[in-house]
Amino acid sequence: MLLNPRRHPARGVLIDESIPTVVDTTICTQNRKRWLANPKVHAAVRAAWLRHTSWMVTAYVLMPDHVHFFAEPGERWLPFDDWLSVWKRGMARLLRNREWRWRAGSFHHRLRCYEDLVNKRTYMDKNPVRAGLVRRVKD
Repeated sequence: MLLNPRRHPARGVLIDESIPTVVDTTICTQNRKRWLANPKVHAAVRAAWLRHTSWMVTAYVLMPDHVHFFAEPGERWLPFDDWLSVWKRGMARLLRNREWRWRAGSFHHRLRCYEDLVNKRTYMDKNPVRAGLVRRVKD
């Protein structure tokens, strides 16, 4: 039993210069509303990532009510949580729809080894299959 269970995820990402930094992230929509799965939103997600380059998104899966992605440090360093806030605000500006909101915060953690990366990538890729959105990962 945990003596002091955490009620909120830890903030920040510890950067260790001796090994590559890859962050596995999941961000949900507010109240898990299903507004992400459309071409306009997809374009805004990509545009916001390309504009806010403190962290670079290397792989992602966009689900109707959440997004999974891997991110690595980019051109100009900004703390990860701050970058997420900037990115979410940038998307809101692009979309201009007050009903399309993100849940506060995110779930993220730094991957510490190649096996973790492979396991998380497999989980991410299979997410649309488990949700019944596609039949096969390659779809």
